Amino acid sequence: MKIAMIGAGYVGLVSGACFADFGHDVVCVDVSQDKIDALKAGRMPIYEPGLAGLVKANVEARRLTFTTDLALAAAGADAIFIAVGTPSRRGDGHADLSYVYQAARDIAGAITGPTVVVTKSTVPVGTGDEVERLMRDVAPHAEIAVVSNPEFLREGAAIGDFKRPDRIVIGCEDPRAEAVMRAVYRPLSLGQAPLMFTGRRTAELIKYAANAFLATKITFINEIADLCEAVGADVKDVSRGIGLDNRIGSKFLHAGPGYGGSCFPKDTLALLKTADDFAVPMRIVEATASVNDTRKRAMGRKIISAMGGDVRGKTVGILGLTFKPNTDDMRDAPALSIVQALLDGGAQVKAFDPEGMQLAQPLMPEVTMCKDAYAVAAGADAVAIVTEWDAFRALDLKRLTSGMAAPLLVDLRNIYDRSAVEAIGIDYYCVGRPG
Repeated sequence: MKIAMIGAGYVGLVSGACFADFGHDVVCVDVSQDKIDALKAGRMPIYEPGLAGLVKANVEARRLTFTTDLALAAAGADAIFIAVGTPSRRGDGHADLSYVYQAARDIAGAITGPTVVVTKSTVPVGTGDEVERLMRDVAPHAEIAVVSNPEFLREGAAIGDFKRPDRIVIGCEDPRAEAVMRAVYRPLSLGQAPLMFTGRRTAELIKYAANAFLATKITFINEIADLCEAVGADVKDVSRGIGLDNRIGSKFLHAGPGYGGSCFPKDTLALLKTADDFAVPMRIVEATASVNDTRKRAMGRKIISAMGGDVRGKTVGILGLTFKPNTDDMRDAPALSIVQALLDGGAQVKAFDPEGMQLAQPLMPEVTMCKDAYAVAAGADAVAIVTEWDAFRALDLKRLTSGMAAPLLVDLRNIYDRSAVEAIGIDYYCVGRPG
């Protein structure tokens, strides 16, 4: 099948490359000539494990191409996917749909025959209705079917998620469009990936509901971690104890400094705004967003407390800046609030992240970026682990602390075993565990 992917960002590029790897003929379109030129030269605009190799293989196989010419890509396409950004709108928190709507108008002006237009961007309920209306305004006589097909990709594991999905949600009311979508995803049938067909509005809401629920699980266990510290319990054991209940499950029950990234913060906020528009209270999601925002700054205070309550004139080393491992994404990363709290307290901050420093530096210009974890620790009064990169899971702690002004490790991801760390003379602080 011939597929046009409008938007060559995270979702569009990963989806386009994976569709091409299935054997489809895919053209990725983007308005940025610089991005298209970079992709043609084999340079990825994002860090995602395995993506560069996947793109290279499918470009060489001539199944994947890149262009700024939407009309060229749309001509004869069996399905046109909209995969542009929907950031939070300044001022009110609603999803900014201007890119989606512009893509819809551009597609309507370019199509030459019956077309299935698939919204893959994360959009509020009712967006598909508006996309269809806008397209019919531009091309009133065109045969258009608008479908919702939300993505459920985890940054750092996106290719595996696309190729081995838990489910594929398709919101569609048109039989011809359903047939096209079944053909698009037919390569996944051997893996028995469940295709769930539902109404378009329902599909749009599924995406937001899923992210809000996962964000709630993270925030719930973080509050339980605070209670564990107060009563002398161990949050890791609590997490395991409740996660073994198959009604709850163990995923997203790891205490830490709060969630961030491209999805959970903006999607919970957009869901709240949609609920407010329809006068439907969503107190649980509201509390989740509020508690998470507060927690990030609180983790900065936790580091300051571990250092005796005063960091003025002291140096703090930060290991990990991105919101999670295996990505360079700094959007709403807890490290942003943590570092700001330390700077506000008068500390000097050094940091290292395996992939995120280039994007992080403009966001925290007062921070000294270092070549590795040991350079971060040199001369520091404390080192804090903020992101659980694999590179930080087996550090030589004796070497790490040998050059520090004080052997103090604040582990905000509970990577290490307290007794093992303290046995080599390091002061160890973590989250939700006794000590």
